[in-house]
Amino acid sequence: MKKLGWTDWQRAARDTRGAEIAESAVILPLLFMMVMGIFWFGQAFRIYGTITHAAREGARAAVAPACATCAATTPAQNAVNAVNSALAAAKLDPNQVRKPATAPVLYLCGSGSSCGSAAPCNYVGASNVCVQNNVQLSSCSATPAGAATCGTSVSFGYKYPYHFSIPNTQLDLGNITLPAHAQMRVETQ
Repeated sequence: MKKLGWTDWQRAARDTRGAEIAESAVILPLLFMMVMGIFWFGQAFRIYGTITHAAREGARAAVAPACATCAATTPAQNAVNAVNSALAAAKLDPNQVRKPATAPVLYLCGSGSSCGSAAPCNYVGASNVCVQNNVQLSSCSATPAGAATCGTSVSFGYKYPYHFSIPNTQLDLGNITLPAHAQMRVETQ
């Protein structure tokens, strides 16, 4: 067996055979993690857009005038049905809906003053959708008495069904809940 000398080590250091394989071994895992991050962020963005649309549909259904063909009799039930229908149409599980982390602080309309009493969340049955009817949508400090814009607010959270973590690291975001909130004013004609 030949003993390696200094010139042998210098020649091995200048030799570039196999360098592409070593570079690929370093870069490919990083590239793969970036592509997976882009994919999961895209999924979260799609779900966020869908639940925002569902909240708008719920608010729109809650302020719509009562109809004879609607199965629900209350605006809150109309809102919950519209949210569930929008989620089901987008192939999202309505059972993943969570109560909002913080319910919006909105004030009731028609109390005669610029700021009425705080509107409670109306949860229909086992639903986690917060529906606040007949609330003042404009800022009560900047609105003169009797000139408030009244409407409905729909809020909920959606539990993102994927677990965020990077293997072999301390980074673990767990499951996140994406918020959804929409307000719709009542049109009087």
